[in-house]
Amino acid sequence: MKKLTNWQQYYQAQMRHPATRRLVEAELKALRVGVQLAKLRERKGFSQTELAARAGMSGPNISRIETSPGQNLTLGTLVKVAGALGYEPHVTFRPRRMAAARR
Repeated sequence: MKKLTNWQQYYQAQMRHPATRRLVEAELKALRVGVQLAKLRERKGFSQTELAARAGMSGPNISRIETSPGQNLTLGTLVKVAGALGYEPHVTFRPRRMAAARR
């Protein structure tokens, strides 16, 4: 087995704390939305500025959504951006993992 780096040891130690784990998991979930939007935008061949113009927003807002969507991304904004890309958002709910549900 490969020896863990100092960073990996630190990360594992931090993730043992329930509050830290919840924050990291929430941030990772939020980033998935931004990554999906960036991929759709790139597939359409739009720059962030072009997408912003189509959605009636500013370029920096699109950049912020793609890199940090958990911060003030409203459903209305998501609908505008998705519509500008020719998509409709689809929200699903899944049960939490058993370990997380017991906390």
